[in-house]
Amino acid sequence: MSLTEIQTRVAHEIVAYIRRENLNTGTHLPEIQLAKIVGTSRFPVRIALMHLERLGVVKSDSNRGFFLNAPTSDLMAVAEEFSVVAEDPIYLKIAEYRLCGKLPDTVLETDLMSTFSVSRAVIKRALSRIQEEGWVERRAGRGWLFLPMINSPEAYDESFAFRQSIEPAGIMSPSFRADLPSLEECRKQQEFICQGGYQFMTQTELFEASARFHETIAICSGNRFAVQTIRRLNQLRRLVEYKHAKQRPVRKLHAKDHLAILDDIIRGDLVSAASRMNSHLDRSRREKISKDLFVLSEP
Repeated sequence: MSLTEIQTRVAHEIVAYIRRENLNTGTHLPEIQLAKIVGTSRFPVRIALMHLERLGVVKSDSNRGFFLNAPTSDLMAVAEEFSVVAEDPIYLKIAEYRLCGKLPDTVLETDLMSTFSVSRAVIKRALSRIQEEGWVERRAGRGWLFLPMINSPEAYDESFAFRQSIEPAGIMSPSFRADLPSLEECRKQQEFICQGGYQFMTQTELFEASARFHETIAICSGNRFAVQTIRRLNQLRRLVEYKHAKQRPVRKLHAKDHLAILDDIIRGDLVSAASRMNSHLDRSRREKISKDLFVLSEP
C-alpha cells in the first residue's frame, strides 16, 4: 500500500523523532503522543506506523499498540528514504539550480517544465512552497522573480556576519528568559549528535537539529523580530547546510559548541553564552564558506 503525501510526512517525522530521542528497542510508541509530536490526527499516525511495521521499524501488539523493533543506529537507510520522499525532488532541484546560478532571476513556468521535464502541476506545487518560504514571488505580468538568497560565498559570509550581530545580542537582551524544558530538549539532541549520532543521522536531521538550537535560543530572547529573522535565515541556508552536513566530523564539533552554549545558559551565565555564540558563529563562518558549495552536485 502506497502512502499519501501526508502519511509519508508523518512516517518521516516518526522516524526522525525515534532517532532524535535515541529511543531504546522495545519502547512503546503511543499513537496519541506521536500525533501531538507530529502535529496531526491519530489516523495518519496509525497508517504510518502500519507502514513502518512492514519495514521492520516497529512491531504491533493487538492489545498494547506499537513498539520500536530496531535500534536507532539501524534506521539510517529508512530515514534517508523518507527524507528523500518527504522532500519534493523538483523543489530541491530548483533550489540547487538557483543556488548554483543555473537559473536566472526571472523564469516562466514553461521554462522550468522544460528544464526539469515535469508537468505544470508539479512546477506550480514546488513554486508555491518556495513562495511560502519567501525566496520567489509572482511577477505582475507573468513569470516568477527569484528574491535574494544565500547563493554565493559572499552571501553566505554576509549571513554569518548578520547572525553574529543579532544572536549573541539576543542572549544578552534584558528580555531573555531561559525556557529550561526547551533548552534541555535541545541539549539532549546535541548530546546525541556528539555521542555518535553525527555518524548516521541524515543531512536533513543534522540541519534541523542545528536550526532548532538557534531558533530555540532566539525564542528565549523574547524578541519576535529576532525569532522571525533566525527562522528566515534557516530557510535560506537550508540547502547550503544540507551540503555541509556531509562533513560529519565537523557536525560533531558544532554540536560540542552548542552544548557548551546551552550549559552556560542553563546555569545562568549569559555573558559566557553570548561570547561562545559569537566565537561559534565566527569559526563556522571561516570553516564553512567554500566555492564548492555553490557548484551542482551532479550534471
